[in-house]
Amino acid sequence: MLFVCYPKCSTCQKAKTWLETQGISFDLRDIKMENPTKEELRLWWQRSGLPLKRFFNTSGLQYKALELKDKLPTMSEEQQLELLATDGMLVKRPLLIGEDFVHVGFRQAEWEEIVK
Repeated sequence: MLFVCYPKCSTCQKAKTWLETQGISFDLRDIKMENPTKEELRLWWQRSGLPLKRFFNTSGLQYKALELKDKLPTMSEEQQLELLATDGMLVKRPLLIGEDFVHVGFRQAEWEEIVK
């Protein structure tokens, strides 16, 4: 599995600790140091089955500074993917990516279901 996170994020730290205590092996990727590409984001979004908006870190400073709450509804999916690929801090995290799933954000009960 791939665990994409921002190491300074407390939710990401909780998720990482949970994965470790469950004995789940994963590759860690710092989203700030290695931003997901547009192609990766497209694949993850499609695999997740979620609306693309769920991939945006709506509580982040960058999201607010760019006033994306008002702009996203008028942007195409292609434009949204391009924007997400410009800055890892725009992407909701952590991401847990397996062969047949992508989970955005950390909710322990949901992760327990996914990794069974």
